[in-house]
Amino acid sequence: MNTPVTLDPQQAGDRLHELTVIDVRTPGEYAGGHIPGALNIPLDQLGRALPEIRAAAGRGEVLVVCASGARSANACRTLAENGVRAATLAGGTGAWATQGNALARPEGGTRAVWGMERQVRLAAGSAVLLGLALGEFVHPAFRLLSAGIAGGLVFSAVTNTCGMAALLAKLPHNRPRQADLETTLARLRGN
Repeated sequence: MNTPVTLDPQQAGDRLHELTVIDVRTPGEYAGGHIPGALNIPLDQLGRALPEIRAAAGRGEVLVVCASGARSANACRTLAENGVRAATLAGGTGAWATQGNALARPEGGTRAVWGMERQVRLAAGSAVLLGLALGEFVHPAFRLLSAGIAGGLVFSAVTNTCGMAALLAKLPHNRPRQADLETTLARLRGN
C-alpha cells in the first residue's frame, strides 16, 4: 500500500500546473470556492471515479483536497488501498485561502451552500436544543436526544469520522448531479 503524501499550500501552489487536483467536497461546497482547475469528485463517488483517477495518476501526480484536510486524507487512504498514489493538501481549501491564494467559483451562478462542517454544527446544535426543549416541556426522556448528539460528537472527534456529515452529504443540495460527475470524469480522462 502507498503512503499518502501531504503538501502545504505553498508547495501545492508552486506545483499546481503539474498536478491533477481532485476536490472531494460536496458540489455545494465546491461551488462556494475551490482551487483553480480542481475537479469535483465527491468523496462518496470516489470508488466510481477510481479508473479515471488511476489513469490520471499514471500521467502525473494527483492532489486531493477538501475543506480542512480530513476528507482528503481519507480519500488518499482509499486511493492508496487501490494502488493509487495521491497527496493531500494540509489544511485544505481553508488553508489555501488563508495563505492568500485565489479560489475559483463555477460560472453560471451556481448557488453555494454552507460547508459541511457548518452544516454539521447547525444540525447538531439544533438537535441538542430540540432535545432540551422537548425534555423541558414534553417529557424529560427527550433529553436523551441531546445526550446522544453529544456522544456522537465525542465519537466523531475521537475517530476523526462523522456520521452526521455522511448523512447530510446525501441531502439534495449536497449531491452531485449525474451530468456534472460525468462531465468531471470526462475532463479527468482528457487531462
